Amino acid sequence: QVQLVESGGGSVQPGGSLRVSCAASGRILAIKAMGWYRQAPGKQRELVADITPVGGTNYADSVKGRFTISRDNAKNTVYLQMNSLKPEDTAVYYCNADLKPYGSSWYNYWGQGTQVTVSS
Repeated sequence: QVQLVESGGGSVQPGGSLRVSCAASGRILAIKAMGWYRQAPGKQRELVADITPVGGTNYADSVKGRFTISRDNAKNTVYLQMNSLKPEDTAVYYCNADLKPYGSSWYNYWGQGTQVTVSS
């Protein structure tokens, strides 16, 4: 069974840093774009950043210059390094990826989410 498993969320003071990781597991033939979304209480889920298999990246304006997305294709893992965190970055962060399992078609998968809280 293919799934995305996130780790690395937590609580940090403003100005601090966190790194979240997301590993795709199961019998995976190929992965296209991988990305991170977030959803704050009472708000819609929004794209934070995404990355193509060859490393092309895209960021939300609100995180440019502070967050860095990267991936390790050999490990089917995507990372989000978050620096200079602000209280408004507080949200549940979700991993997302377009995956092709063996013997199946392309599907879009979501992780279970990991909480990031920025507070003094």
